[in-house]
Amino acid sequence: MPFAPRSAEDRFALVTEVGARDGFQSEPKWIPTEVKAQVINALIDAGVSSFEATSFVSPRAVPQMADASELMALIRRKPGVRLTGLVPNARGAERAAAAKVDMMASFVSASETHCQTNLNKSQDAALADFQELAPIAHRYGIPLRGAVATAFGCPFEGEVSIDNVLKLVEAYLRGGARHITLGDTTGMATPPLVTRTVQVIQARFPEAIIALHFHNTRGIGLANVMNGLELGIREYESSIGGLGGCPFAPGATGNICTEDLVYLLHECGYDTGIDLEALAAVARQVQGVMERELPGQFMKAGSRLKLSSLESVRRAVG
Repeated sequence: MPFAPRSAEDRFALVTEVGARDGFQSEPKWIPTEVKAQVINALIDAGVSSFEATSFVSPRAVPQMADASELMALIRRKPGVRLTGLVPNARGAERAAAAKVDMMASFVSASETHCQTNLNKSQDAALADFQELAPIAHRYGIPLRGAVATAFGCPFEGEVSIDNVLKLVEAYLRGGARHITLGDTTGMATPPLVTRTVQVIQARFPEAIIALHFHNTRGIGLANVMNGLELGIREYESSIGGLGGCPFAPGATGNICTEDLVYLLHECGYDTGIDLEALAAVARQVQGVMERELPGQFMKAGSRLKLSSLESVRRAVG
């Protein structure tokens, strides 16, 4: 059970913050580069050590990511902090290398229809792009991550074949990407489905370092995390305040919330290296930047042992 990790190594869970990319990318109002950098720098100060910081895609496709190189230059680097850039092709890989990313992430949808919608190309064409960008990453000594979008279901096709997922994982590993992210792009994952998918991949490709990326569309994102912990997965991608939602998939709501995830992990006995109260303060700042209420719960409620005085609450009368 995940409530009692056995060793110090097993007790550490890596939280990868994707809000600056997956969260901000779908915002229609331009977020100044300096504000994006302030958010990432504040999260680094709170102890977050892994980020999907930005995306080196075409500004025409995702205007909010047009400042990728400028943003990277404004982030205060610290030892032990990993800044990943999402790259769709060789041109993006060259830009990411010039911006000195610590890792490159490539993404392909397990659903052919979603791949066409999200990337405007087929799976085979997207994999060909990965095969072109991988040597660029290797040339610069930059590790690769392969992300499988819609790994647990597609809003256009429904169930996704595990064979499709395995095909992408194999292609990534063959291209030198040992880190594999399984993306629940529209929140279709369930605990049994997570178990089946992860176990098949672990059995077929034990060398893969798996991370899980859940959305909370149907309210069970953290339940899926619990399943992942039982399966031995120790890296999870989340978004500050619960920002996010794929702009190319109908009904997709935000990612699981970083501060809620960290609270869960800490309560289950895992170490993240993150100051939860400082993290919640950043979430409230981001909520102010967005000028709307965000779905994160911990930043509103606080820890379970946060006490209130009797004078601060209304009392029943009569």
